[in-house]
Amino acid sequence: MRKIVIAIDGYSACGKSSTAKEVANLLGYSYIDSGAMYRAVTLYFHQNHITIDNPKEVSKAIENINISFIFNERKGSSETYLNGLNVEGEIRKMYISNQVSKISAISEVRKNMVNQQRKLGKKKGVVMDGRDIGSNVFPNAELKIFMKADLAVRAERRQKELMEKNQLVPIPEIEENLLARDKMDSERKENPLVIPDDAYILDTSELTLPEQVEYVLNLATEKMIKHDV
Repeated sequence: MRKIVIAIDGYSACGKSSTAKEVANLLGYSYIDSGAMYRAVTLYFHQNHITIDNPKEVSKAIENINISFIFNERKGSSETYLNGLNVEGEIRKMYISNQVSKISAISEVRKNMVNQQRKLGKKKGVVMDGRDIGSNVFPNAELKIFMKADLAVRAERRQKELMEKNQLVPIPEIEENLLARDKMDSERKENPLVIPDDAYILDTSELTLPEQVEYVLNLATEKMIKHDV
């Protein structure tokens, strides 16, 4: 069957990345974490004290950023590299989560990242998750999924994820962060978080990861068969 592009968008902590990774693994597709790309840019800006309202500083910074994904065979997953350094652990920390929506709203940052994402998905056979993948990066993607979940469920999932990385963050702080990111992502001028008209809406509040994966795989199979006819 011909390969397709699977775009998975939605709010933070709905299970986008976990689902996308597993779907890509089962289909033999490439998985691209667009959120990790913006997190890596945020880390670079933070480490180099970039003034985000200074266009010259932002432009110069973007030119010096190289993001790549390298598969870790021991862990069985891809990890994010920023200018040759593994930053997978650092970009998942709360201080990055608190800044990433602000950085990703910068027009030049988004244009640069979107161009990179489109190049990565040009040959198809890709599963990419993020905020504007179906609406902007790949508006012609054969399959678009939009994921959502109750705030309490999302906060619990994010807390568990952080605890696995030895970060203990209270639920109220996590909920505040999630709501703030929802607001910024949905209201930004440059490619805001929206539900594409042709997206399948998947509420993961009461679904297990295998159930989420099965839902996407079933739709993907239908689309591949249709695309192959």
